[in-house]
Amino acid sequence: MNTHQIMPFQITIDPAQVEDLQARLGNTRFPDPLPGDDWATGVPIAVLRDYAERWRKADWDATQERLNQLPQFTTDIDGQRIHFLHIRSAAPTSIPLMLIHGWPGSFLEFEQLIGPLTDPAAHGQPSSDAFDLVIPSLPGFGFSTPLVEADWPTHRIAAAFTELMTRLGYDRFAVQGGDIGAAVAPEIARVVPNRVIGVHVNGALGAFQAEADEQTLATMSPIEQDRMRRIGEFMATEFGYIAIQSTRPGLIGAMAADSPVAQLAWIVDKLQAWSHPAQTPAAELLGEPFILENASLYWFTARAGSAGYIGYAQEEPWGATPDSSGVPTATIQFAHYVGIRAFAEQGNSIVRWTEHPERGGHFAALEEPELLLADIQEFFRPWQ
Repeated sequence: MNTHQIMPFQITIDPAQVEDLQARLGNTRFPDPLPGDDWATGVPIAVLRDYAERWRKADWDATQERLNQLPQFTTDIDGQRIHFLHIRSAAPTSIPLMLIHGWPGSFLEFEQLIGPLTDPAAHGQPSSDAFDLVIPSLPGFGFSTPLVEADWPTHRIAAAFTELMTRLGYDRFAVQGGDIGAAVAPEIARVVPNRVIGVHVNGALGAFQAEADEQTLATMSPIEQDRMRRIGEFMATEFGYIAIQSTRPGLIGAMAADSPVAQLAWIVDKLQAWSHPAQTPAAELLGEPFILENASLYWFTARAGSAGYIGYAQEEPWGATPDSSGVPTATIQFAHYVGIRAFAEQGNSIVRWTEHPERGGHFAALEEPELLLADIQEFFRPWQ
């Protein structure tokens, strides 16, 4: 058996599973709302009811047909099945670019960037800005399942994704990511610094520091001081989901595998909190189709537990400063992000730092695709 074999993949959800999902959504037992029924205690029951009803009526067959127009594949690396999209550009100067998602997202985050990145001429941009795209699903997420072994820290994921690029025939390539992807992308550069052209991330980069002394704070800009304040607030009021997923991912997995509304509520809570502005319904900022299709992907694969496990239940120290790969690195900071350049430079070779303090949330490819696209293209243009 060829263990390096790359196999074409098509999404094939049994119609009985779709009917089961619809029946479960229709028979959901909702609790009485807590006092106020607002986002301070979780997803408001009124909002959750509305999402559940819209999900029940969603056309999964149409979604599956659309997604199956994308070239999808699987391959086994380090004992783990890895699912990925691979879209080649017709442009002769295209650069191989890996896009890496995070939690609670999936490869679906990047769908609307595929056309502009692979065929920029069709979207009003120079054809020389083209990329070949590789968009993997993280181990334990979506169709990169089931998770067959423990201990998948960032370094191991990076090594697996490097091997994926090798199997696809790419000696030199670029990487981009957000959330978990913003940790994996720089790590790929540390694994093979001689092969990575550049690293681009959206969001915080480098050591995660919740505290700083007065002298350090005094050297920060007002924006950075506000980010340190928000980091403190996050640690005090929003860290609960990390504590649960890092210590009891199996508990979340069991609940979400049996209740689609539990799965929906668990991720919608963060889709709402992390999009910008937080007061605007996430469906307006991210698009209702993405929210429901992303929930469907988690539901049909029953991977809430393994996704939480990969994202958080690892023995990697928070706040540890990594070694710099020396690979040119760029980051774009939107309003939701809390990146501090001085911290990021401790473990990365930062050559481009773009600020958009009034726009955008955690899900840049969905919320601000044009700004993200332009920053990626501008950063990698010298190599094309």
